[in-house]
Amino acid sequence: MTDTYVIGLAAQVMWLVVKITAPVLLLGLAMGLVVSIFQATTQLQEQTLAFIPKIIAVVIALLAFGPWMLQNLIDFTNSILGNLMQYVM
Repeated sequence: MTDTYVIGLAAQVMWLVVKITAPVLLLGLAMGLVVSIFQATTQLQEQTLAFIPKIIAVVIALLAFGPWMLQNLIDFTNSILGNLMQYVM
């Protein structure tokens, strides 16, 4: 196993992390933006108003994208474990 292979594997891991977390983070970001615009237009500065819609959006995103996220993790784990002998030698 060379250093180039290890760097490539680390790049795959980082890309997988970005790919898995992107839907949840983007939906949370979009909901935060909507709530911020709502608060700015109505001049309602309640602190808890910003958190509850974001939490609901993140839970909905996890329910919607959870199976896809889990499948990506399972596929990556299977590829790692399938090539385990390459990593040892």
